[in-house]
Amino acid sequence: MKKDENKPTTTDAGIPVASDEFSLTVGPDGPILLQDHYLMEQMANFNREMIPDRQPHAKGSGAFGYFEVTKDISAYTKAAVFQPGMKTDLLARFSTVAGESGSPDTWRDVRGFALKFYTTEGNYDMVGNNTPVFFIRDPMKFQHFIHSQKRRAESGLRDNDMQWDFWTLSPESAHQVTILMSDRGIPKSYRHMNGYSSHTYMWVNAKGERYWVKYHFKTNQGIAFLTQEEGDRIAGVDADYHRRDLFDAIKRGDYPSWTLKVQIMPFKEAETYRFNPFDLTKVWPHGDYPLLEVGQLILNRNPSDFHAEIEQAAFEPNNLVPGIGPSPDKMLLARLVSYADAHRARLGVNYKQIPVNRPKVSVHSYSKGGAMRINNISDPVYAPNSKGGPKADPEKYPEMTIWNASGDFIRSAYTKRKEDDDFGQPGTLVRKVMNDIERDRLVSNVVGHLKNGVSESVLQRAFEYWHNIDKDIGDRIVKGVKG
Repeated sequence: MKKDENKPTTTDAGIPVASDEFSLTVGPDGPILLQDHYLMEQMANFNREMIPDRQPHAKGSGAFGYFEVTKDISAYTKAAVFQPGMKTDLLARFSTVAGESGSPDTWRDVRGFALKFYTTEGNYDMVGNNTPVFFIRDPMKFQHFIHSQKRRAESGLRDNDMQWDFWTLSPESAHQVTILMSDRGIPKSYRHMNGYSSHTYMWVNAKGERYWVKYHFKTNQGIAFLTQEEGDRIAGVDADYHRRDLFDAIKRGDYPSWTLKVQIMPFKEAETYRFNPFDLTKVWPHGDYPLLEVGQLILNRNPSDFHAEIEQAAFEPNNLVPGIGPSPDKMLLARLVSYADAHRARLGVNYKQIPVNRPKVSVHSYSKGGAMRINNISDPVYAPNSKGGPKADPEKYPEMTIWNASGDFIRSAYTKRKEDDDFGQPGTLVRKVMNDIERDRLVSNVVGHLKNGVSESVLQRAFEYWHNIDKDIGDRIVKGVKG
């Protein structure tokens, strides 16, 4: 937006001010006057302009664009956003996971890939990563996992020993750790990485037929990465390397794009599939469920106010529109609660009224009051009522995204399927997907990480961990660390 150099400076109330440089004082050398309300406003706003960081995913970047459906997949979902020819505005945010808001973009880490679709049926959010799996599958361990990747209580330092201690005591992490230590652990840019829902979701079509689905956003720029040496060098030169790259690419008109493809599993097949299809540490092999194209995601507008539009953006997987629902994935079910709660703690109870989070359709809710509320509400403020207030319509919007469940109340791992194990899929990734050069870099990355402050007892578990993934890779890692 072009700046108007003739506009006068104003207070936040729009009142013109006399000076941007000088406080109101008693004579040129006298004390400052308390009646200088503009100075008071400037200082008070400055003291309050920072909001709490997100817990994970604190360092991020974002942009606006649209999603356009190019293929007809209406046989699987009635969601308006995925109907043929539909074009929907959206916001995307990319991020690291463990680093704070000032940390380098090129640390080895998983990257967040979050989308907010401003659909005709309300906001639909997808909170994913640049990997199709995750480190854990039960939300009870999530907080502990994040703590293990952040900083020690005594020193305030990140600690490789702490990370490997958690990973080696959590064998389900093997698939994600293998990806993290591979080339994809440091993307060349946010434009050169894929995005995944990771979680399994439910789709329901207009006939009420249910399917399970996984999302794959394939980068049209091509997958590219930085080596560990390149990432380390850039971290010391430009900590905002990925943020700068995304902003500059859009500014020059080089709009990044992704092709959305999905895997569809018929509802009943989930009951007997060889892997647990809701286990967040597993993928569905493409040979079993091939990718189906859906449409194109294009980012073509930078934020005009990073704080207002990116820092205050609130993505939450509980924003599910008709035709899309959750699955029995335990991690997803917990996130339906935790993300919204995080936004209330960080931004306030009325965070959905912040413009970037506001849906583009009319809101007819009974929410009222609370700090920073700006949406007007009129009587009646309760339901049920006979005063003409909004009413739920179970016939038009029936509860369709459901499944059957039964059993005793229990704290337990998932029931294992015939091919469920923690090391099989990462072993396949190493042996059948990676080439020799990629395996060399994997070994080098792991060796470098293990040689940096990992205690002997944890080191021995790490050797066993990698031997369980692949014996040859494990042997090479042991040789690299022990010399």
